[in-house]
Amino acid sequence: MKIRELMELRGIQGVQVAAALNVSNKAVSKWANGQANPSADKLPALADLLGCTIDALYGRAGPGHTERDAS
Repeated sequence: MKIRELMELRGIQGVQVAAALNVSNKAVSKWANGQANPSADKLPALADLLGCTIDALYGRAGPGHTERDAS
């Protein structure tokens, strides 16, 4: 997942993500480091917070977009 890159791009810290999604800082750290993935029910809120699509969280372009558009 591209969570770390998107957090850095948006200037959002892990504690902000944790508070917004009601999860622990440790969970967000694991997501950012690729040690774990957020549960499916957290993906829409995480994508909204990071200003992207769920596809972008996974490094994928959405329908009708090129690979370059996803970055």
